[in-house]
Amino acid sequence: MPWITPDAHAQAVEAAREIVLRRLDRSAAPRAALADLLGRKEVDPRVAAEVLDRLEAAGVIDDAAYAARLARTRFAEKGAARRAIAEELRRKGLGDRDIAAALDQIDSNDEDTAALALARKKLSATRHLPWEVRRRRTAAMLGRKGYSREAALRALEAAFAEEPD
Repeated sequence: MPWITPDAHAQAVEAAREIVLRRLDRSAAPRAALADLLGRKEVDPRVAAEVLDRLEAAGVIDDAAYAARLARTRFAEKGAARRAIAEELRRKGLGDRDIAAALDQIDSNDEDTAALALARKKLSATRHLPWEVRRRRTAAMLGRKGYSREAALRALEAAFAEEPD
């Protein structure tokens, strides 16, 4: 029956859909990453856009939920600051609105508390070193995590004040 046989466009859409669903089986991904994947697989850009639009409409692709989950995970597990999380989300191709919504979950008090906990941990691990080395290493670690210089110094001073002599 010739009317049941899929045409070339339908086959291309199905192949692209399978590529995306196989990728999403491993882990969630933002739309931009999936678009890059389809581009690397040399899928026609119109077919890729159609597949991604359909999956987004069905709720399979949800950049806002992805951004929120990644922000919570990076903050809770790694102690990353909002600035570092925002940069990672931008690198992954997420929009400013999704990034802002994801970062709204983390307030400045949470960030200060996390910075203090990281500073305490680093200072206790470097207790055998001279104070200047400990200070420099702790400040550098907080900087790599995305904390501002001011936040790092506040956390460092508070953690040092708590240390027994």
